[in-house]
Amino acid sequence: MGMHFLLSRLLLIIFVAYFAASKAAATRPGFIYTRTGGRCTPQFWSSRRESWPRMVPQRAAVSKVFGSGVFERYRSDVTLLESTTRNDDEDAFAGLLKQASAALLNSYARKGFPYSAWEVKTLLIQALVSKEAAATQAKQFSAANEACN
Repeated sequence: MGMHFLLSRLLLIIFVAYFAASKAAATRPGFIYTRTGGRCTPQFWSSRRESWPRMVPQRAAVSKVFGSGVFERYRSDVTLLESTTRNDDEDAFAGLLKQASAALLNSYARKGFPYSAWEVKTLLIQALVSKEAAATQAKQFSAANEACN
């Protein structure tokens, strides 16, 4: 009787522990890093996990894609792919280009994205007037990119 009682208690403890662990794993990721979104961020586009829209090739110069207004602010040989891989977000204009490039890709690739392609291009050019405008617009593009699926 004593051995049977211990085995039944042990089985009950294992069952409760398994149920608690599976419930906890369903509500939080634990040690595994997971992203619920992120299919629209500059990091996602720079990883090349998804093919880019045909309208904007990876090797296209940002001055060709966004227009001559960006030619004065950015190097003429900066490509869209390079702009999504930048890590110098402290510079307001670099952050703007990074987020605008992702937003442009999203405008072509994601239905329901809040900005159309021409809006992204126009807002980028308008934000080049000052660091404050660039930072503000970069934050708005970033919020749209993060919220997108």
